[in-house]
Amino acid sequence: MGNEHQQLPMVSLFFNSKLVLRYGFHLLSFVIGLSLGITVGFYVKSSLFSLQDDAISFITHPAAAAAAAAAAAPPPPPPPPVLVTQPPTPAPSPLPQPSSSSASPSLSPLPDVTLASRDKPTLMHSMDDNELFWRASMVSRVQKFPYKHVPKVAFMFLVKGPIPLAPLWELFFKGHEGFYSIYVHPHPSYNASVPKNSVLHGRRIPSKAVEWGRATMIDAERRLLANALMDFSNERFVLLSETCIPLFDFTTTYSYMINSNQSFIASYDDPRKVGRGRYNPQMSPAINISQWRKGSQWFEVDRELAVDIVSDNKYYPIFKEHCHAPCYMDEHYIPTLTNILAPEKNSNRTITWVDWSKSGPHPERFIRQDVTLEFLNQTRFGTNCTYGGNLSSMCFLFARKFVSNTLQPLLLLLSPDFSH
Repeated sequence: MGNEHQQLPMVSLFFNSKLVLRYGFHLLSFVIGLSLGITVGFYVKSSLFSLQDDAISFITHPAAAAAAAAAAAPPPPPPPPVLVTQPPTPAPSPLPQPSSSSASPSLSPLPDVTLASRDKPTLMHSMDDNELFWRASMVSRVQKFPYKHVPKVAFMFLVKGPIPLAPLWELFFKGHEGFYSIYVHPHPSYNASVPKNSVLHGRRIPSKAVEWGRATMIDAERRLLANALMDFSNERFVLLSETCIPLFDFTTTYSYMINSNQSFIASYDDPRKVGRGRYNPQMSPAINISQWRKGSQWFEVDRELAVDIVSDNKYYPIFKEHCHAPCYMDEHYIPTLTNILAPEKNSNRTITWVDWSKSGPHPERFIRQDVTLEFLNQTRFGTNCTYGGNLSSMCFLFARKFVSNTLQPLLLLLSPDFSH
């Protein structure tokens, strides 16, 4: 019995200890769980407040919202490649019937310029002189043409209004389309229409008023050259008036100019009062009197010299400022400029015949009674000159000044030659 009483307390102590450990473990688990719950609760609450702040920021600051949205959005796909197309190259035309003179073989269309077309030829555009001269002075550095090239002659008419001798020119050009271009610079107030079947139809360029002997005359000549230079096929450029006539058929005239390695500008040193006497010492040192030249207004030049005339911004302003009556720019500017820039490329003679036998500021005018076969032959072959290094009696291709009533006798005498 004594042993039984001793064993009972020990058993009771064992069970009591086990119970304490059990409750202690539960208490520890509760404490750990409570701690975890409090920690997680604070984290969730903090996250909710952060999201709320972000939402408020998006609402109150739309720019920031847009930036964030852009940053989060995937990058946009790259833009499609731009298709660059080359303008169609004009179809080459077989000789001896190349494409119409109204078609411009320019490599690409120019902004604000309406180029000539076969159906509605026009040379009108919205460029002022500065832009026109700038564009015309551009020179291709690629020598080979990307199309079949037919060199053309640009016939540039500086006129007041109509061209009374137009039927003669129609006969002259007939059958030679593609070997020439025509440009007409009339007074801007002239608005008469030109028949659609005429070679002169649509050949008018934007013009300005011209005063004889003034800088505006040179402006008109440069304007004609610049418009003609826009056609890359033009290689020779001849200045004409409404009183000019062709002395030979087109083939002879074309070959004479195209096959020459020189330009035809009358440029000579005239020691008289009408020559050196017009020189203004204020032109020095850019232009000295030894460079000063006089000559005829009516010139024929190659493309290189045409570009030089159009792009000149050194000598032209000097002439404009210091060449006033009795100095006339149309008699001195181009002859002097050529003598300075390219004297070796000039023949120093004109190919447009005029009669200065009578004294006065203007050459002789010819009327109906003056036009005879003997007169025309004397004009065509009555002078000796040098062409291509050889002596020739064929020195003039054109003549002036013929009034309107000379048309019928001229047609009668020249038609047989022009019809060949």
